Amino acid sequence: MSFKDFQFDKKITAGILSCGYTTPTPIQEEAIPSILSGRDILGLAQTGTGKTAAFVLPLLQRLMKGPRKKLRALIVAPTRELAEQIHQNIGEMAGDTGLCSVVVYGGVGKQPQIRGIRKGAEIVVACPGRLLDLLNDKAFNLRAVETLILDEADHMFDKGFLPDIRRIIKQLPRQRQTLVFSATMPKEIRHLAEEILKNPVTVQINHTLPAPTISHLLFQVSKTGKTALLKHILTEKEMISTLVFTRTKHKAKSLALQLQKAGFSAAAIQGNLSQSKRQLAMDGFRDGTFKILVATDIAARGIDVSGITHVINFDVPDTAETYTHRTGRTGRATRTGQALTFACHEDNKMISHIERNLGRKMDRKQNPVPAATEEKRGHFAKKRHGENKPRITAHSKNHGSKSSFDFGVGRRGQQ
Repeated sequence: MSFKDFQFDKKITAGILSCGYTTPTPIQEEAIPSILSGRDILGLAQTGTGKTAAFVLPLLQRLMKGPRKKLRALIVAPTRELAEQIHQNIGEMAGDTGLCSVVVYGGVGKQPQIRGIRKGAEIVVACPGRLLDLLNDKAFNLRAVETLILDEADHMFDKGFLPDIRRIIKQLPRQRQTLVFSATMPKEIRHLAEEILKNPVTVQINHTLPAPTISHLLFQVSKTGKTALLKHILTEKEMISTLVFTRTKHKAKSLALQLQKAGFSAAAIQGNLSQSKRQLAMDGFRDGTFKILVATDIAARGIDVSGITHVINFDVPDTAETYTHRTGRTGRATRTGQALTFACHEDNKMISHIERNLGRKMDRKQNPVPAATEEKRGHFAKKRHGENKPRITAHSKNHGSKSSFDFGVGRRGQQ
């Protein structure tokens, strides 16, 4: 199938060409015709399947007809990063249409956002909290909105936004088109969809499975040995763009600092950062200034960076669905990607859940870092967190060369 088959306005077609889109992804192929016909949609798809274009392109087609310079579409996203990403995608696809979007989220001033909307934006991309603030301030209203889009609805539930979503919906016209996209379908999201969607079309694209272009590797490692293993892998294997996941904000920050001190171009993105610093980290990761981005699950929502070659689960995720979200940030658009997971013995139960979801075992790899090196490099972390005093051991500098390094080659006594 070609994008020409959708018969988009020529100005939208120009945006498609400028974005380099050629063949629709499965979710685009299935969702776009129904959205163009005015149907409500429940879209279930993993990260990286092209769902943003699946709802933005038909939305632009609708907005090409009818009045301009009034708010006609609302897109709600759970995080600032995702809202900003959608806003940027709209700008790229709508370049020749004259349609305008404004992004609305907290952590920055309200007035520029209000001015942008009052100036005549047709689309608002918003996080729930700031959107409700502006609506409560009566800065603008939603009475003319024709289309509501909830993106990553399951993460809005994770962040406790469902009451806010319901308050927002009460201010929308009853006659509207509603599109709900989610990677997973907890019962709360299912109930919300049943409440707000009218006779929806369900589009489901392997929403619980990572892309088949991703290979999955598992390293058994002690807690204190994770940082040494990470540094070794980053040194010995060529990684163009690597996203590292940790469980806590503190771990993301401290790990990024350790990588920076070791000479790696790394940055962290976590909830305590100001919006300007978050944006600097994201922009640097996107343009290659930072080869490594360390993030928590919540902070990583909306990271949509093409060309991520590796995802490293420094900490094993809490659910199999989270594993899908994390790893879905590589192996996009038919590219190959690699997901590496560092697991301690207490993670074995979750690893079993993840592998059942994958439908196969991860490829087990031996820890290539000698035990002595692992303990010495773990000394700082143990001391910082007040754990038992480490044994002083010799530090081995023999990590092998880039040309000879292979995940399948281990050393004796590494388990």
